[in-house]
Amino acid sequence: MSVAFTREEDSEAAAADLPDRPISSHPNLVTPQGLAQLEAGLAQARAAYSAAQAEGGVSTDRTAMARATRDLRYFGARRASAQLIEKPKTLDRVAFGCTVTFQREDGRTQSFRIVGEDEADPAAGSVSHVSPLAQAVLGKEIGDTVMVAGRSVEITDVE
Repeated sequence: MSVAFTREEDSEAAAADLPDRPISSHPNLVTPQGLAQLEAGLAQARAAYSAAQAEGGVSTDRTAMARATRDLRYFGARRASAQLIEKPKTLDRVAFGCTVTFQREDGRTQSFRIVGEDEADPAAGSVSHVSPLAQAVLGKEIGDTVMVAGRSVEITDVE
């Protein structure tokens, strides 16, 4: 078929057919900050959905409506499955919500906070509780040595 015979609406319809955002099969553990982020995301999705409806409905901008609907499904599901985990009062072991500091064999010191999947941001110093790094240190104590990325590290602090 020649391009001259395609309809402009076909490309818009394809753009509006957005796939769902993947939802992890792991428990949806969240810190209080992570829960607030999910609630903010849900509120933004609701606002985007309302705005898309107010701007003339589906026929005007199907992509905006599809994006808002997809985000509503995602944040609604993540908020509904969220399990709030407070930071432990005693920090004798590495646990969800804690910040752990370790020293590498080469002398470098690194710290990161163990958080939920939706709030993880390695560049900002937080990793998901299901990440290999978090899995290696969860339940360990100060002074314990664990393998991280094939290298030995010693846990020096838990906050």
